Amino acid sequence: MEELFRESQWLLWVAVAIILGLIELASFDFVFSMLVLGALAGGTAAFVGQGFTGQAIAFTIVSLLGLVLVRPLIKRWIDRSTPLTSTNADALVGRPAVVIADVTDRGGQVKLAGETWSARTVDARATFPSGTDVTVIRIDGATAVVGPQSTATPGSEPQ
Repeated sequence: MEELFRESQWLLWVAVAIILGLIELASFDFVFSMLVLGALAGGTAAFVGQGFTGQAIAFTIVSLLGLVLVRPLIKRWIDRSTPLTSTNADALVGRPAVVIADVTDRGGQVKLAGETWSARTVDARATFPSGTDVTVIRIDGATAVVGPQSTATPGSEPQ
């Protein structure tokens, strides 16, 4: 039984690598990917006949080298190759909206991206009557701060 365990230790390392790989798929931060490489190194050490100490050393060295040297390179490459995309409330800035209840500096409502939003004007002296087309200047909590309709493209800061 002990010999069977010794001969199949590499399979345990492969199982650990698979589990760590599944965890990486959930986190996608490349930490567990480096541990996967370490587990595969431990499995390789087991396959060539190293004892547990050799396997643990292979796992530790490869994992640490991956975390210190490889992961930062991958992170930089991913950050550089991924475009900056506005999401959530930031994606609404610069979008057109239609006033559905008169908007003043104290309040009102607009139809924005198919939803009704509380709104107020960016300029305290401005008032936009119902039916007016406006542009979202910024999102302040759950309130759209609006200004006059501009020619800005959606997602860009109006001029």
